[in-house]
Amino acid sequence: MIEVTFVTNNNKTVTAPEHSNLLRVSLREQGGIPFKCGGGLCGTCKCKIEKGLENTDAIKAKERKHLTDAQFKDGYRMACQTFLNGNVSVSWEPRNPANLKSRPDSNLATS
Repeated sequence: MIEVTFVTNNNKTVTAPEHSNLLRVSLREQGGIPFKCGGGLCGTCKCKIEKGLENTDAIKAKERKHLTDAQFKDGYRMACQTFLNGNVSVSWEPRNPANLKSRPDSNLATS
């Protein structure tokens, strides 16, 4: 088992099997990483691996459409495309609830 710490969610720490997908762990354990499509199309699940970047798998082509080389170097990944091989700590930019309410697809962002 590995440990995943959701820094933005009050440092909530959960366990998961090795080779787990980061977004799926967040959904299952109520980690709080924002998402919309879950398939690498929208980029909503962009997050920063604060610790344990070496415990993530290779960067995917879908991530390259949303993130720059500089962001990858700083530890940013898309949670839906990232699989974990060891312990990580992850943070993200909190979404502004006021902006979500004004968007017609806001129910998708909070589900």
